[in-house]
Amino acid sequence: MFAKTFKQFSCFNKNNFSTLVVAEHNGEKLSKSMYKILNAASKFKEETHLLVTGENVSKVVENIKATVPKEVVSKIIVADSALLKHNQAQAVSQVISNLINQNKYKQVVVDSSSSGKDILPRVAAKFNTQPATDVTNIISNDTFQRPVYAGNAISTIKLTSATKFLSFRATSFDAINSEQANNISDVQKVDADSLIAKKDNLVKHIKDEIAKSERPELTSARFVVSGGRGLKSKDNFSILENLAGVLGETAIGASRAAVDAGYAPNDLQVGQTGKVVAPELYIAVGISGAIQHLAGMKDSKVIVAINQDPEAPIFQISTYGLVGDLFKIVPELTEKVKAAKQ
Repeated sequence: MFAKTFKQFSCFNKNNFSTLVVAEHNGEKLSKSMYKILNAASKFKEETHLLVTGENVSKVVENIKATVPKEVVSKIIVADSALLKHNQAQAVSQVISNLINQNKYKQVVVDSSSSGKDILPRVAAKFNTQPATDVTNIISNDTFQRPVYAGNAISTIKLTSATKFLSFRATSFDAINSEQANNISDVQKVDADSLIAKKDNLVKHIKDEIAKSERPELTSARFVVSGGRGLKSKDNFSILENLAGVLGETAIGASRAAVDAGYAPNDLQVGQTGKVVAPELYIAVGISGAIQHLAGMKDSKVIVAINQDPEAPIFQISTYGLVGDLFKIVPELTEKVKAAKQ
């Protein structure tokens, strides 16, 4: 009797001390931010499983094997189903919830992206607990730090739930070394259809609208040039394109004021309600520096602000500041960068 009881406890203990990371991918490979999320999850120093959901995801699995060390991910769990073709949060959250019930995961981790923000609360609600979002620092396996008040303060929180639901801010962590990847042999396929209930009630997918750009992804670009209301029109954003073109490896961003005014699409918005970036160089053009915008870019390594108002809040956090007419400064800066590269 004692031996049987001990065996059951050991099995539960092993499963309960593991982490489930939900992968984000484009159907062929992991998103760049996932390599930072996986590095953050590895700080728990426990067995990590990576969940890949979608339809026909074999290319994603092969990409993971080629770029993720088995020391970081011990097992790939594959939920491949037509019901997961568009990875809608309602379906993905059901898969995650059932896996938690089966494996008693101690941590469930997602990227702090729009997709992660859609999935995590749904799953946490099923377990009657609150998620910790936008985590920027892991103090211990149950204690974390996250920004509050638009990044003006850091909150330290301790989670006591059996399963901790976490979203990590990728810009706060380094990426794993993909060059040290070796084959992850443990790949488990699950019957996704049996894990998704109420199939007829799933949200109906209408269409995908993909904005194609030769520019790098905003959240992973080496350099970012952002424009604000000071650009005065959508057409004037072209001067940012010219500067980004000569810099190379540069994404275009925008303040919320510029997006609201129709100068730029909302997927370029940087800030508290947009995307959080931390590039090597961030150039803010015609951006006054509202607290909500600063929350999304103040961790950039070098910040250059160009604004005609010397009292603009953006100058308080900028590394370098240029006071003057942006319509003269930016073209001149573009020419000087171009000359320096020749």
